[in-house]
Amino acid sequence: MTLTILAWVMIIVFMTLIMTKKMSPFTALIFVPLVFALIGSLLGLYQTQAMEAYGNSGIGAQIKILGDWIRQGTVKVAPTGVMLLFAILYFSLMLNAGMFDPIIRKLIGFAKGDPLKIQMAAALVAAAVSLNGDGTTTTLIVCTAFVPIYKTLKMSLMNLAITTVLMNTIMNLLPWGGPSARVISVFPELSDAAVLNALAPGMIAAFVYMMGVAFYMGWKERRKLGITTLTDAQIEQMMAPASEEETKLKRPHLFWVNLVMTLALVAMLMMQTFPSLTLFLVGTVLALLINYPKLKEQKNRIQDNAGDALQVVILVFGAGAFTGLFENSGMSTALATSLANIIPASLGNWWGLITAVISAPGTFFLSNDAFYYGVLPVLSQAGMQYGYTTLELGVASLLGQAFHLLSPLVAFIYLLLEMTEQDLGEWQRKAGKWALGIFIIFVAIAAITGSVPLYK
Repeated sequence: MTLTILAWVMIIVFMTLIMTKKMSPFTALIFVPLVFALIGSLLGLYQTQAMEAYGNSGIGAQIKILGDWIRQGTVKVAPTGVMLLFAILYFSLMLNAGMFDPIIRKLIGFAKGDPLKIQMAAALVAAAVSLNGDGTTTTLIVCTAFVPIYKTLKMSLMNLAITTVLMNTIMNLLPWGGPSARVISVFPELSDAAVLNALAPGMIAAFVYMMGVAFYMGWKERRKLGITTLTDAQIEQMMAPASEEETKLKRPHLFWVNLVMTLALVAMLMMQTFPSLTLFLVGTVLALLINYPKLKEQKNRIQDNAGDALQVVILVFGAGAFTGLFENSGMSTALATSLANIIPASLGNWWGLITAVISAPGTFFLSNDAFYYGVLPVLSQAGMQYGYTTLELGVASLLGQAFHLLSPLVAFIYLLLEMTEQDLGEWQRKAGKWALGIFIIFVAIAAITGSVPLYK
């Protein structure tokens, strides 16, 4: 009971500090769970773990346990953090070399200064790239290509951040995405095809909805900014380097080399030919050797781009520390159990809807591992007593994914926020209203198709 109260209070305090901007995400990710874990230590909640690890159940041993949990959490996210480091460096080098300049010129020329066309194009690209199920890749590609265009036309980068993450939210439900794969591992009798068939109608409807959202955003931008008819000379002026130093970094003669290398890298990422870390590490090395062969140039490029990479990477490790403390302390399990037990048995005939509704806060406040391996088995045991199948319950548990990628525990969103220059709390509030629409569509289509009956 004590752990459950600690868990709920910690989540409330954490979200309040983030949403009211009383703390930066990095400091809150580490400070808040550490304080509450220390409170748990003072209450003697970790005596068993301390005895097993150090043969001592005293406060000192319990505090040492907290250090172990932080280490375990950060080690778990280390591959993601290091991969992001080299991914950001790679795309920064491509920006320095000017690989995206001709592409941006073409896109601006195609849109003819129309914010509506740009917004729709960004949403479509986000959906297409998200087919590989990886939010980091989607963010890097979409933001690297479109942020300069949005800045040039003075469009809202918040709109880009929202459509990018919500398109990825929809596509992340494909069987090779993380959530669906976890459900299938919990219920081995389910096939990829069965889960996809059940989810597909809702995903299609949600995609159409998000294209409508993109149209609405673009239409508002068009009304605000107007359509600027741009000549080739004006586009060239808009695309001109800001300084002589920036001009010296451009490598227009290597455009096709860089483009082919980048397309090959993205293709291998989507086909999962090699681990992402390996691809970006090798890609960064090749980008340096090809574009900036002199040692001094390489040193300067790494030094100038390292700041952007570091800001994202430390947030990833902060999220790892949060998860390590939250899950190993037992607060995650306590929160999961309280979520599962909060529903009275008299509502059993509505268990499909209940599972879907619980999955929204469940996958927001908990990691996917904690929810699908901790909460879902408990929900499914109860649901099957009321006549629900594992397929119905598994699909229902995935509908709350509409909100998952807005969670501060999702590593890649810090990259998205950094690249689009947005505040976490404000972005969550603005994206949340559109995510609610996706959730309602998911639930409604699942009920209409019968993949998740609302009542039995």
